[in-house]
Amino acid sequence: MVESKTKYTGSKDNIIGFKNVFVSKDAESYSLDLSNKDMMQQKAETAPCLMNDLVNSIHDLFVSKRVQAQGLIVNEFDCDAPKILVVDDHAASRMATVAVLAMEGNEVIEADSGFTAVELVAQKAPDLIVLDVMMPDMDGFQVCQLLKQNEHTRLIPIIFITGLNDRRSRIRGIEVGADDFLSKPFDRLELTARVKSLVRQKRLNEELDHTEQVLFSIARAIESRDPKTGDHCERLVKFGKAFGEYLNLTHNQIRDLMWGGYLHDIGKVGIPDAVLLKTGKFTAQEWDIMKQHVLIGEKICQPLRNIRGVIPIIRHHHERWDGSGYPHGLVGDDIPYLAQVFQIIDIFDALISERPYKRAFTLEEALAVMAEETALGWRNPRLMQQFTEFIASFQDWQLWVS
Repeated sequence: MVESKTKYTGSKDNIIGFKNVFVSKDAESYSLDLSNKDMMQQKAETAPCLMNDLVNSIHDLFVSKRVQAQGLIVNEFDCDAPKILVVDDHAASRMATVAVLAMEGNEVIEADSGFTAVELVAQKAPDLIVLDVMMPDMDGFQVCQLLKQNEHTRLIPIIFITGLNDRRSRIRGIEVGADDFLSKPFDRLELTARVKSLVRQKRLNEELDHTEQVLFSIARAIESRDPKTGDHCERLVKFGKAFGEYLNLTHNQIRDLMWGGYLHDIGKVGIPDAVLLKTGKFTAQEWDIMKQHVLIGEKICQPLRNIRGVIPIIRHHHERWDGSGYPHGLVGDDIPYLAQVFQIIDIFDALISERPYKRAFTLEEALAVMAEETALGWRNPRLMQQFTEFIASFQDWQLWVS
């Protein structure tokens, strides 16, 4: 099917709005459908002893799903027709590309400018983009760079079709994130083969991503299973982003900190309610059981590639600077750095939050407790100083946390 093209008639300044089109989706990617949450909570409540069998089942499920995804062969007769966006300001060239792709059973969308292309990406969410380089006002390099910098569009494959064969242009294309190049006039069989290959890879990645989202649903169910924590995970996501930016961490490190907010205690799915929900002091045996949650969480998450950066947080966020923590008693910088950063915000949020066994501490009280623990050797002194300065940088703390 060839969809009629849409002319861009608005101001070019409107393109800035593209960066905000998916703002609400950032929150949605971490939120849980209410019915799913209720279902998971009900299952948790009716299974008081979720131990090794359940953990192994979850682990095996994710391994199986990954193997299935890696062996996936996309068949256009069994799946939705790939949606391809063709972008070229020359009508004849664009129509030739559209005709070839439409004959292969693809759903084809047309755009005659870079501005129109960006609008259609936001509206139609194509599976792949065939993009001309030389266009007026907004060329293909600019379109590609804009899309690859956005969290929600960066995985859409982009094929440049261009008359530019010089080395500089190809290097520029690689720099802005192009996935493949074809020279004009293109070979029909080569174009269709490359489109099929890139769409197959995109759908494989999506299959893996969908599997990973199951983990966030489980993690939210674990949070609801333990009524002492409230909205602890939501706050940790917010803290992780803000403190990570304060420390000038990379995009991926900040993402791992935010994901760690949800996944750090996912291993509690394997802890019996008799231990997890106990209000009194643990016996030595109960404490040994509770400490297993970090290893259980690591085992659950290990098969999934996109969250590998979160695994050190899950496993090591209870280590201590002086080696008195668990599970391995790591000392100093042997503790992964992101686990150290996450531990600081995790402890701080626990201190300033009301729990059944304690009142909510003030900022000053929480920082004083953490300073005492740092003096005892439990925390990284340098990181604790940075965190104290980070908290002090807020002019209106109550407004920020609300």
